[in-house]
Amino acid sequence: MSEAAGIRARTYYRNATGRELDAVLTFLAPAGRTVQVRCAIEARDEPGTCQTPMEPPEESAGTGFSAVAEFAGSGEGDSTPLLMRSGSNSVETEGS
Repeated sequence: MSEAAGIRARTYYRNATGRELDAVLTFLAPAGRTVQVRCAIEARDEPGTCQTPMEPPEESAGTGFSAVAEFAGSGEGDSTPLLMRSGSNSVETEGS
C-alpha cells in the first residue's frame, strides 16, 4: 500500500471461525530487506486489519515490493494448522 508518507503491507480479514487465529504478515522490499509482524486475530465477525510499519518515502521509491499474509490456528503448538496463505499481486513490467 503506497501513500505519500511511504509504503507498507496491509491485509484485511474477517474471522468468523469462532476461535482466535494468528496472522503473520511479511513485507519484502528490494535488496533483501524484510519486515514481519504478527497479529492476534480475535474470534469475531467484524472486519479488521494487520499491517506493517510504514517504510519512509526515500526507501520506498521504485518497485520490487511484495507481501505474504499467513493465517493459522492459535495456541496449538507445533501442530498449528495453516489455514490460508495469500501473496501480493506481481507488477507487469513489460507489455504483452
